[in-house]
Amino acid sequence: MKNLKPTANIYIPDGKTEAEALARVTHLGVGAHPDDLELLAGDGILECYQKSDRWFAGVTCADGAASPRTGPYANRSAEEMKEIRSQEQRAAAKLGEYGVLIQLDYPSQAIQDSKNPALEQDLLSIMEACRPQVVYTHNLADKHDTHVAVTTALIRAIRWMNMTERPKKLYGCEVWRGLDWLDDKEKVQLNLSGADPLLTSLLREFKSQIGGGKRYDAATIGRLRANATFQDPQAIDQAKLLLFAMDLTPLISDNTMNMADFVAARIERFQTDVLTRIRRYQPY
Repeated sequence: MKNLKPTANIYIPDGKTEAEALARVTHLGVGAHPDDLELLAGDGILECYQKSDRWFAGVTCADGAASPRTGPYANRSAEEMKEIRSQEQRAAAKLGEYGVLIQLDYPSQAIQDSKNPALEQDLLSIMEACRPQVVYTHNLADKHDTHVAVTTALIRAIRWMNMTERPKKLYGCEVWRGLDWLDDKEKVQLNLSGADPLLTSLLREFKSQIGGGKRYDAATIGRLRANATFQDPQAIDQAKLLLFAMDLTPLISDNTMNMADFVAARIERFQTDVLTRIRRYQPY
């Protein structure tokens, strides 16, 4: 890879060369913060875990300095938190046997600056170096500004690639907003049955978050179980754990497609579904 941010870090758990590690990547997760990969890309992690022909690579864009801090981490400085969260992410990468972990080390403010092309350029460099078949990132309806900024930068980056070299699938997954509201025909259901206890173990590597008052380990498995049960009111559960995703592939297949309009159409279909049902049964 070329021209990454000077403070970026590339970690390869099994000690392969950078070229070897990137060449074997089949599934890629692009998250905003340390631990976002484990929240949104469980499908890719599970698909590649202990496989010799499939390898997961992770990218974390933000430096983690702005994370909430309480308890034993209450008095940690921003610089200390950056190092703690970076180490936690590397520990998760080792435990999950990731092919490579790339930590881009951007402040959240820089990621949210849509006029700054640096993150987009870094993501393009990564995409061209590993050319994954499947990519997981945040969904465009997420309510965290940094998450949405990462996804839009990633889509812009992929749009610079030759069409034949682009990923076959781009999934925008749940983190700071669930996707159960999506029309069932548009909702991607990623079956993570069997991901626990691996996924729980990965999330527990982020001790600064759990100890700081954010029980992502329990909440994530709870969401996946709830998705599986509440997906269909008329059928028995077809999976034990489900992660929902928005299929963003059309946005990297057509460079002219507007991202906001793409999501607006899905919100309008949700609105129509809700209002039609109410009107069907209101007595006046």
